[in-house]
Amino acid sequence: MTALTLPQKPLTVALLGSTGAVGQELLKLLEERAFPVGELRLLASQRSAGTIQFWNGSSLKVREVNESEFDGVDLVLASAGSGISRRWREVISKAGAIMIDNSSAFRMEPGVPLVVPEVNPQAIKTHRGLIANPNCTTILLTVVLAPLASLKPIRRVVVTTYQSASGAGARAMDELKQLSHEVLQGRTPKSKVLPYSLAFNLFLHNSPLQLNSYCEEEMKMVNETRKIMNLPNLLLSATCVRVPVLRAHSESVNIEFSESLSPGQARDILNTSEGVELIDDFNNNRFPMPIDVAGRDPVAVGRIRQDISEPNALELWLCGDQIRKGAALNAIQIAELLLSRS
Repeated sequence: MTALTLPQKPLTVALLGSTGAVGQELLKLLEERAFPVGELRLLASQRSAGTIQFWNGSSLKVREVNESEFDGVDLVLASAGSGISRRWREVISKAGAIMIDNSSAFRMEPGVPLVVPEVNPQAIKTHRGLIANPNCTTILLTVVLAPLASLKPIRRVVVTTYQSASGAGARAMDELKQLSHEVLQGRTPKSKVLPYSLAFNLFLHNSPLQLNSYCEEEMKMVNETRKIMNLPNLLLSATCVRVPVLRAHSESVNIEFSESLSPGQARDILNTSEGVELIDDFNNNRFPMPIDVAGRDPVAVGRIRQDISEPNALELWLCGDQIRKGAALNAIQIAELLLSRS
């Protein structure tokens, strides 16, 4: 079966899950990056149907998703959750559209490419109408790991994430603002969106615990990183933490190579790597922060240093906007990659 391609013309694009945080960012990016949209269909649940959203100078009505909405569609950008993506997969396929899915539904399915354009662009060649967008923390991590792996083989990675409220959606972001205000008023915050209040607090990621005592989010990082980088035997351990930041995730990363790689060599290649911004000012103790990347495209990396406990290992710190590069931007870049190869 030959891989589907996008036509060289203004496209009919369906945005499935247009009212969520990632959906809103997809709308911005389609306009900012002048993606060749001829017709844009905004699709959501019955609850959101009928609302008005603004895009590229036009007012568009959100429509309830149904089978007929995919007729004539070239590209579906799906960001409505795993259940919705699974529900509409076959309908979208039968309509002849290409689906770029932001949920976890198909990431580890054999034959479905899991793509970070800066890392494994060649993977899209194998798609059969469906391409998976990786988990946010995995995207940020692999954008930094891949250039380093091109210098020296990576043996082991230990990562701790500091994940913002945006990873749990727009409602979690709004709740963080509200509950922070309540704390400042001397009240006891009670969370409804997340299991615990994030206001002046943090907690270990609340995704379901697995039999190995790692949570689902941590195992996503392990399995997805191996697939994206084509390193099935990569040793990787993750600890994921939710922190009181509105948007932009941070990660503390320890990387052990098969042989020594100097901090200077790492800085040199990361400084010229696509999608990476180096913020590494040791003289002024200035390294990446979430506010450096919020609303921006690059993954910022810094505090690159020799691990004093292992001569073949480096330590580094990175920050990236979870909604943007961690989700919406990566999806748009995949679509742009498809267009460039049509």
